[in-house]
Order: sequence, then structure tokens, then C-alpha cells
Amino acid sequence: MVCQKGANLRSATHSQSDEDFMARMNGLEKMSFAELAELRDRVDAAMVAAKAAERDALRAQMAAMAAQAGMSLSDVVGATRASRKANNGKSTVKYRNPENSSETWTGRGRKPNWLVAALKKKGQKLENFAI
Repeated sequence: MVCQKGANLRSATHSQSDEDFMARMNGLEKMSFAELAELRDRVDAAMVAAKAAERDALRAQMAAMAAQAGMSLSDVVGATRASRKANNGKSTVKYRNPENSSETWTGRGRKPNWLVAALKKKGQKLENFAI
């Protein structure tokens, strides 16, 4: 294993674990908890910034490639995140309990208990509850 910043080569048969070796090499085991937490926060922030920069660069490259082909980026990759979020909103209510207007159902998933009871016991049809 080659270490950065001119460190020596390390034997694969070394008795210490890689984590111990890296901690000693970087002086991490001498740091306090607060110093380690601050370091972690700085690393996390750097990772977020690096990811955003790489994503933006990749997006620009993809847009350039799409433009060369006479298309837009959205033509190639589909809907944008904003348009997908608009479609992921709450579903519209399709059925309502006439006895309690606060009980509704979108028609998705399992039928609510109030609807199952009304359909079985009262012999009503689903269309009777449609809004």
C-alpha cells in the first residue's frame, strides 16, 4: 500500500489494522472528540461541495453532447427533477364517506374500513361514494 505525502511503503503482513495505521499516520488518535467532530464536519462539507461541482461539470458535458446531437438535455434524460416533484404531490380524493366527510380515499392502496363496511353491510356500490 502506498501512502500519500511521501510516506513509506507498508507491508501487507503488518500486524496492525489499516484503520490503526491510518489513525497513527494522520494523528487522529491524538485528537479530542470535539476536534474529530469538527474535522468530520469539514470533510462532510467538502464532500458535498465536491459532489455538487462534479455534478455541475457532468451536467454541462452532457448538455454539450446533447446539443451536438441537436437535442436538449431534457430530451435525452427525460423529465427534470422539478417536473417530477410536481407529479408526486398528494393524490386527489376520489371517494368520500357521506356520513363523515373527513373520511376520504384516493382509490389507491387498501380500501379504508369505513368503505369496506359500507360495501359489505349496507350493500352499496363503490360508485355511490365517488366525488
